[in-house]
Amino acid sequence: MKSICFATNNANKLKEIRKQLDGFYEVVGLDAIGCTEDIPETEPTIEGNSQLKASYIWERYKVSCFADDTGLEVTALNGEPGVLSARYAGPQKDSEDNMSLLLKNLEGKEDRSARFKTVITLVLDGKFHQFEGIAEGDIITEKTGDEGFGYDPIFQPKGYDKTFAQISMEEKNKISHRGKAVDKLIDFLKKQ
Repeated sequence: MKSICFATNNANKLKEIRKQLDGFYEVVGLDAIGCTEDIPETEPTIEGNSQLKASYIWERYKVSCFADDTGLEVTALNGEPGVLSARYAGPQKDSEDNMSLLLKNLEGKEDRSARFKTVITLVLDGKFHQFEGIAEGDIITEKTGDEGFGYDPIFQPKGYDKTFAQISMEEKNKISHRGKAVDKLIDFLKKQ
């Protein structure tokens, strides 16, 4: 089985992706290729950060890899936190702080619509490809559920009466932004 590096230090993301690519590719993390440094995320867009991370690994380690960047875009906040989703409440990248700040910023707002957007950049033998996934939904008023990670306890996908943090990983992978982007990645990899 071929192996491919997922350029992330997020153990939850790695676990989700491994489950989806099981049987097609052995997905290895950054530690497996000897990458211990923090990969920069300095681009102003989700697409740009995704490409920056994949380029970083390809240029330094010459291994086929993919990187993702995800943002939560809230309509009433003009798309915030967007590209700054992981560091919304500060550089400590704390999910609880991020959710608390988002809920505070949404106080008194009628429109609670939001969407998660994931962009995956794949570098396969030096060639770049991008795949996008979007999950539409709403931000609920208080945290509910203990599955998932990040903003999952306050994001309720369209057509559901549960948050991402209340559904199983298998179910989430079928409807989530990352799941949709990974499906496109898998379709592409199967054809290679």
